[in-house]
Amino acid sequence: MNIGKMDVVGRLSYNCDIVFRVIDIKVEGGKKIAILYGEDYRLCADAPYEDLVRLDPERVRRIANECRSQEEQSFRLFRQDVHLLLQKQEYEATEGYSKSGGYFQIPGRVLHLDGDSNYLKKCLTLYERVGVPVYGIHCSEREMPTRIGELIDVYRPDILVITGHDAYSKSKGTPEDIKAYRHSWHFSQAVKAARRKVPNLDQLVIFAGACQSHFESLINAGANFASSPTRVNIHALDPVYIVSKISFTPFMERVNVWEVLRNTLTGDKGLGGVETKGVLRTGMPYHKKE
Repeated sequence: MNIGKMDVVGRLSYNCDIVFRVIDIKVEGGKKIAILYGEDYRLCADAPYEDLVRLDPERVRRIANECRSQEEQSFRLFRQDVHLLLQKQEYEATEGYSKSGGYFQIPGRVLHLDGDSNYLKKCLTLYERVGVPVYGIHCSEREMPTRIGELIDVYRPDILVITGHDAYSKSKGTPEDIKAYRHSWHFSQAVKAARRKVPNLDQLVIFAGACQSHFESLINAGANFASSPTRVNIHALDPVYIVSKISFTPFMERVNVWEVLRNTLTGDKGLGGVETKGVLRTGMPYHKKE
């Protein structure tokens, strides 16, 4: 079977457990090697050409439907969380706000850097559904450390997402060695560059990482939340759920880490973080335009 770039494939040795698209095909030592990006998971993998099989449209559709069902369930749970947060805010609004005839709320602004343009589109669609103000930038993982400072100056975000593709390679070193990861070093350098601009963890909230990323190095670099504590794959939309929860949490409240993780698609095996303040702000007066 002839497999080319952008074909949707599975790996026979892994029983086609993840749907990939072929990004590139190269020759190493006389053998064909395919570079693969996960369709729903932020995973980049190398695979022998002969280990690949093109997936039939019906199988791809079935896997996609199962994934969409999980996404919708997570989305419903997240919306419930946000609704409760906003109800609490309304209940706790001061008498001054009430007498003014109303108040308005400003969720935290997100700057989302993504190494995958397709994932970025999916994430921007979810941000829009949730109601989070966001600027989306497609940027290769290797370029992120040099571009992040200028982008922070331009967009002045409250929350920063640094994500794309990553993978741990056992042949390159132990799980503790950041050199054994495809892009964890680039992510950690981007976080450090962002922290040189905004050192305080509560003035700029940062999520960093992708599938199997070196969690400890990202947290030590200054990220509030990161992947992946047990080096598992994370879903493409997980960063959106995490930062959206922070975006809708009032700045006078601290975000409980478990409450942030519980409605993600991956959970605490693939995501973790530190206690962080919310960034939602309430103001007044609010007058409806006739």
